[in-house]
Amino acid sequence: MGPVAHDSVVAVFTAGVALSLLRFWAEMAKRGVFEQKLNRKLVHISIGLVFMLFWPMFSSGSQAPFLAALAPGINIIRMALLGLGILRDEAAVKSISRQGDYRELLRGPLFYASTITLATLFYWRTSPIGTAAICNLCAGDGVADIMGRRFGRHKLPYNDKKSFIGSISMACAGFLASVGYMHYFSSFGFMKVSWDIALRFLFVSVFAAIVESLPISTDLDDNLTVPLTSFLLGSAIF
Repeated sequence: MGPVAHDSVVAVFTAGVALSLLRFWAEMAKRGVFEQKLNRKLVHISIGLVFMLFWPMFSSGSQAPFLAALAPGINIIRMALLGLGILRDEAAVKSISRQGDYRELLRGPLFYASTITLATLFYWRTSPIGTAAICNLCAGDGVADIMGRRFGRHKLPYNDKKSFIGSISMACAGFLASVGYMHYFSSFGFMKVSWDIALRFLFVSVFAAIVESLPISTDLDDNLTVPLTSFLLGSAIF
């Protein structure tokens, strides 16, 4: 099997896993297994991180990132169709929206899918920039919300919608996920492991957490500001 055929098969398999995972969380939301906000954040955390697990399966050919990007690319189209009301799927909308309004999917979920697609296309598995962006968006932002809602009694002085524990949790989770994937990709020879890179991951995660804590992040949607911060700062320091 040639590299294009190989990558095409892996891309179809990866897309199938991603869509199956989305369907799983939609079913969990439909059955009320988890509280809606928690279910939404479990989707937020898992989809991007699981998707990156499949990156080493692709070949080293130039077509690999483009075929890999099909999975999140399909999700962009799906979010747009759901958000515009063209496609109806109440369980899916409930699992990934804040208020159960399908129009919400044109904001946060669409930004989320777009971030993962761009990271795949332009940074791929050898660049710590894409890894930092996805990890801070998925693990960092997701864990921040869960911890903030459960334990965030002490609010930030400049934003009463955010808490100290939420911001600290975000920086820690984004950093640990980034370092974890640094080691994961290094085991396949795609990225080197070093304290220098780890410290840069920490800097990006802390700065992304600071930006996420600002009122402007709430207004613009942190699914946009967190990855944008990670991309810009990562491009400057990596």
